[in-house]
Amino acid sequence: MLLPTLSPLTYPPHSWVPDSQGRKSAIIRMHKVDHTIESTPVNLMAREQEFTEVNRNLYPNVEPYSAGFLKVSDIHTLYWEQSGNPNGHPVVFIHGGPGGGTGPSNRKFFDPEFYRIILFDQRGAGKSTPHACLEQNTTWDLIDDIEKLREHLQIPEWQVFGGSWGSTLGLAYSQSHPDKVTGMVLRGIFLLRKKEIDWFYEGGAAAIFPDAWESFRDLIPENERGCFVDAYKKRLNSDDVEIQYGAARAWTKWEMMTAHLLPNEENIKRGDDDKFSLAFARIENHYFVNKGFLPSDSYLLDNVDKIRHINTTIVQGRYDVCCPMMSAWDLHKAWPEADFRVVADAGHSANEPGITAELVAANEKLKNIIKNKGN
Repeated sequence: MLLPTLSPLTYPPHSWVPDSQGRKSAIIRMHKVDHTIESTPVNLMAREQEFTEVNRNLYPNVEPYSAGFLKVSDIHTLYWEQSGNPNGHPVVFIHGGPGGGTGPSNRKFFDPEFYRIILFDQRGAGKSTPHACLEQNTTWDLIDDIEKLREHLQIPEWQVFGGSWGSTLGLAYSQSHPDKVTGMVLRGIFLLRKKEIDWFYEGGAAAIFPDAWESFRDLIPENERGCFVDAYKKRLNSDDVEIQYGAARAWTKWEMMTAHLLPNEENIKRGDDDKFSLAFARIENHYFVNKGFLPSDSYLLDNVDKIRHINTTIVQGRYDVCCPMMSAWDLHKAWPEADFRVVADAGHSANEPGITAELVAANEKLKNIIKNKGN
């Protein structure tokens, strides 16, 4: 389901300030395409023209031309698929969650005549087995899996596309293997810092969605509400399967009810799917309890220098409650070279019209860069 386009708001004109080298840069500029977009590019007018002229509509769905399973450890086997142009430029779609898995609609962000589109389900998610398994399931395992898949498919280098947790893993993978990445499109930035987890799971987002929060909160007895992430861990790992399912449904519905600027009933219903919810909730909780298995709270920001040279677009919904804009802003400040696109009439989901348009446009921009290199 697509959300209706919101009416544009009126904002003051952009202001110009000199950067450290005396060049002028725009702080914020508002313009209307078919949604409202805030933008902070370095070369403002050139980039605005570039983004206005490219395609911004989803491509028709295509079916995979090949698919399979790759054994990546003595426990885990991953599902993967390829669609689009077998001789095209490779792009790997890194799904969210963790635990969310992929779906056919994920292929539609990419021009199937230009891109060789690779989707895969991370450990324990989607069609990968064993389902909802937490053993041997860390960020570093997933980074190794991406490399194993790249080598299995005999791809020298590829473009990285990821949103939400997919932006986290996309950043971590690219910082670990910058020579294998030709470009990046990142959406709904999640840096897996304590303040981000606390915001969403310990009462911050509840100020905006108190109605949705009640069901999430009320599953936990009052004497365990000092840390909801820990309380849910106990239930999601219970020996009683029904307790697991109950916690998984509550955990998943909380996120699904807050993922769009306007309620999306189709998305909310995913919380009723016990199989999906169990993997989504168990794996998310496992990663969040363990702080993403990252060495420090600011690890992804601290290592931006490793990927500073990579052509990247960051797309962020202004009213993203799941992954609030503070994280995208912090990444933008650490990495001003990346193109930063703020969609003013959107929340978290990649399926909101404004965010969808910016994601497609970002892929088109990278496509044109690659094409122009060949001329």
